[in-house]
Amino acid sequence: MKYTLLLAAAMLALFAWTGCSKDDQAQLDRDAILQYLNDKGLSATEHSSGIFHIIDPPGSGGNPTLSSTVTVKYKGYYLDGVVFDQTTGSNTATFALNGLIEGWKIAIPLLQKGGKGLFLIPSGLAYGAYPPAGVRSNAPMAFEIELVSFK
Repeated sequence: MKYTLLLAAAMLALFAWTGCSKDDQAQLDRDAILQYLNDKGLSATEHSSGIFHIIDPPGSGGNPTLSSTVTVKYKGYYLDGVVFDQTTGSNTATFALNGLIEGWKIAIPLLQKGGKGLFLIPSGLAYGAYPPAGVRSNAPMAFEIELVSFK
């Protein structure tokens, strides 16, 4: 029994040491996003999900839904300005909206065709602690998105 308690205590200490909780990470992300907005002199709307957005122009003609296929131009970067993905020139990208990161599932339906927005997405709604290769873990991200069309 003594060894079981010792092992349990050691495991709890290990879990506490290996990283912060989801709530802690969410607060770190929110603080980083607010600092980014302050540093850039930007005023954004906070969505109930924790995403901050600036939409200009909103576009027209209705909003896509999670079952939509969207065609976009975009630029994704970390809050330090390092770009990790983007379309270039007149190139676009087409995606099934329901197959994208949670942040995009929330952000893109806020736009209408022709709408553009800056979306600051907490890491938990982006790639989280276990991102694909080449993407930083637990990184809040900025996306400049133009909704070209949807169907």
